[in-house]
Amino acid sequence: MFRFREKSRPPTGRLSYKVFRKGALIEEFDDHNLIVIGSQATHAHLLGGDVANRSLTQIGFGTNATAEVFANAALTGAYMNSLGTPTYPATNEVSFPFSLGSADVNAFGLSISEFGLLTAGGVLYARRTRALPLNFNSDLSLSGTWVISF
Repeated sequence: MFRFREKSRPPTGRLSYKVFRKGALIEEFDDHNLIVIGSQATHAHLLGGDVANRSLTQIGFGTNATAEVFANAALTGAYMNSLGTPTYPATNEVSFPFSLGSADVNAFGLSISEFGLLTAGGVLYARRTRALPLNFNSDLSLSGTWVISF
């Protein structure tokens, strides 16, 4: 007897952002990220109905340039910011908008080398590093989206 099995793949992510200096575009980034170990417990609890503090609500900007690995559980020296309202570009995707700008004075002086997508409870879900640090100051702004696909 022939059995058809549909293969599923683990979730994937894509981080896209633009950096502006005094309103002028100076950098664009668009590439994959790594979904890390915290995602497993997050998915299990969400599917089981334990939803308190499990939604992705925060983006973190950190200082650790070490390459992403599945075991990553935290960002280093992170400045946290709220994500915007999620959208659903496809039935298997969720897109989270984010920004960092002149109102984020506590991020001034931060040497951004990593980005993290975190739950309301602070669990790291996904991580991405930069090739070179971005020294964030009052003349810079950053905006983008982080898309998770299933």
